Amino acid sequence: MKSYRKELWFCTKNRVDFIHITEEVQRAVVESGIREGLCLVNAMHITASVFINDNEPGLHEDYKEWLEKLAPYTPSLYRHNHTGEDNGDAHLKRQVMGREVVVAITNGQLDLGPWERIFYGEFDGMRRKRVLIKIIGE
Repeated sequence: MKSYRKELWFCTKNRVDFIHITEEVQRAVVESGIREGLCLVNAMHITASVFINDNEPGLHEDYKEWLEKLAPYTPSLYRHNHTGEDNGDAHLKRQVMGREVVVAITNGQLDLGPWERIFYGEFDGMRRKRVLIKIIGE
């Protein structure tokens, strides 16, 4: 069995943002030379997420509004922020959206459903963060 590791780096212009990364992940699959296996994609920061959903801008705005209702950016609401941080909401948003995704690789391609795409979700942005891609298989 072979393995391949790659990092993607992001620095968003907004505090909350979603970045479509499917093509970059597929490029890593091709670079790996792995034809059959699994691809793990995970955010390496506790205020960011990787998730799979539709690449539809209205849905992304719905997510942002829904997450803001669940965990509003109001620093005084969170005990975590007593440490000097202001990102308690970002930790909760990440928990809802998830840390990682695992996608099957079949014939050297990500085996995604018809509308499934991979996204990096940022909830405490405007600083450099990374995503790990780890591919295993043959």
